[in-house]
Amino acid sequence: MSPIRYFFNDSRAVGVLLIFCTVLSLFIANSGGGGAAYINIWHGRFLPPASIHLPGSVSAWINDFLMAFFFLLAGMEIKRELLTGELSSFKKAILPFGAALGGMMVPALIFVLVNNGTGFEKGWGIPTATDIAFSLGVASLLGKRVPVGLKILLMAIAIIDDLGAIIVIALFYGGKIQWMFLGISAAVYLLLWACNYFKVRFGMLQICLSLLLWYTIFNSGIEASIAGVLVAFAIPVDMLPKIQKYIHSTVNFIILPLFALANTAVLIPTDIIQSLSSSISMGVLLGLVFGKPIGIYLFSRLMVFLKIAKLPGHTSWSGVLGMGTLAGIGFTMSIFTTTLAFQNNEYRDIAKIAILASMVASLVISWIYFGMLSKKTVTSVITVPERERVPNMAIS
Repeated sequence: MSPIRYFFNDSRAVGVLLIFCTVLSLFIANSGGGGAAYINIWHGRFLPPASIHLPGSVSAWINDFLMAFFFLLAGMEIKRELLTGELSSFKKAILPFGAALGGMMVPALIFVLVNNGTGFEKGWGIPTATDIAFSLGVASLLGKRVPVGLKILLMAIAIIDDLGAIIVIALFYGGKIQWMFLGISAAVYLLLWACNYFKVRFGMLQICLSLLLWYTIFNSGIEASIAGVLVAFAIPVDMLPKIQKYIHSTVNFIILPLFALANTAVLIPTDIIQSLSSSISMGVLLGLVFGKPIGIYLFSRLMVFLKIAKLPGHTSWSGVLGMGTLAGIGFTMSIFTTTLAFQNNEYRDIAKIAILASMVASLVISWIYFGMLSKKTVTSVITVPERERVPNMAIS
C-alpha cells in the first residue's frame, strides 16, 4: 500500500478521534465549576523567561509548535504529489491554487455583505479558512465514496488555504512583523537548501536548522506552524518516506487529538439560538457552509474551461462540489482569526459557536451528498449492462 493510502487510512481513525475529542472537550468545558479549571489548563498563561521568547500557554505550544509537525507531514505529501503524483503536471498543480482562491474570496464576500454597516466587517477573514485535520479526517471517514484524487486535491487546497489565511492575518490583522527575525529565517532556510545542494546527509544538522527556523519564524510575527511546510519542501525526496513513517503516528494520534482538546475548550452561551441568529454567526455560517463549495467549484470550473488547469484523475465535477462542502470545515484558522478580528469576548464566543455549528453542518451535508453520489454511481454501474441486454432480448 502506498504512503498516501496509509496517510488517508490513518486519517479515517483520526477523524473519529478528533470528533470524540471535540465533543469531550466541549462537554467538560461546559460542565459547571470544573469547566473553568479545564479551560484554564489549556489557555492559562504561564510566562517563560522573556529573554527566550517562547509560547506562553499550553494551547500556544500545541498550536504554534506541535502543529508544525502536522504541517510537515502534510507538506511532504504535497511535495510527493507535485513531483510524482496527482499534481505532477502544471495544469493539475495550478488547480488547487485557483480553487483555494475562490474558496477564500467568496466566503469573505458573503461575510462582508451580511455584515455591511454593522461594524463587524473586520471578521471577513474568519470564514476563509479550511481545517486540514478535520476536513481530511471526515473525507477519510467517507472511505471510497471520496476518491483518492479528490482527497489529495482537498489536502492541497486546505494547505494553500491555510497559507493564504496566514498571509491575510499578517497583512490585515495587525501582526507586527519583526524584520530581523524574518531575515534570519530566510538565511536559515537557505542553509537547509544548501544542505541539499551540497548533498549533506540528512541528520542532526538539518533537524537543528529546522528547529531554529521554527523559532525565528515564531518570533518574526508570522504564524509559526508554516515552518513545517517550508521544511517539508526542503527535505530530499529520498528521505520523504522514512520521515513520514517515523512521525505520522505521533502526529495523527497524539498531536491532533491534543489540538482538538485545546481548541474546543469553549463555553457555549445559554442563548445559543440568539447567538446563531446574529449577523456575525450568519456571515460565518453562510460563508463556510455555502461560500466555500461555491467558490471552489466556480473557480475550478472556470480554470478548466479556460484550459489553464486540469482535474485530477478519477474525479468529476459533482465530486469537486462535494469536496467543497468538506472544505467548509474551518475550525483551526477560523478560530485563530476570530481572536484577532474581535477584541470583545462576547463577539469572539459568538463567532466560535458559529464555526463549530458550520463544522457540524458541513459534515452532515458532506455525508449525505457523498452517500447520494455513491448510490448514483452504483446504480449506473448496475443498470447500464441491463439496458445493453434489453435490445438483444427484443431482437431474439
